[in-house]
Amino acid sequence: MANKPLEISESASVQMPMKTVASLIAMVAIGTWAYFGLHEMLNNHATKIELMQKDLEQNTEFRIKYPRGELGQSAGEAELFMIVEHVSGLLEDIDTEIKGMRNNAVNIEFLKDRTKKLTEDVEKLIRNGNGH
Repeated sequence: MANKPLEISESASVQMPMKTVASLIAMVAIGTWAYFGLHEMLNNHATKIELMQKDLEQNTEFRIKYPRGELGQSAGEAELFMIVEHVSGLLEDIDTEIKGMRNNAVNIEFLKDRTKKLTEDVEKLIRNGNGH
């Protein structure tokens, strides 16, 4: 065989077995399906990463601003503050009452001493016969 240059033109014909043509079509179809499947998977992951990034930014903002009070209070916190204020008022009332009781203890001791002295004085009077 002589080295003849390969001539390709519009009218050139190629003969191939049908089995080879079918397998080529199948391989192109499988390759296309795999490409688009991978592309869709990458799009899904990219979307999830974007959503996670957005959540992360919101979480960071919340984590920084919430303790500073820049985002306001939740309903639960407002209720807790009201309860604390109420309990604080009750505690002040109890403290005032206890302070009043301290003075009562002094008065009770004073009255005990006076009653004891009066009892002794009455007994002396009775012994001396002046208690008719």
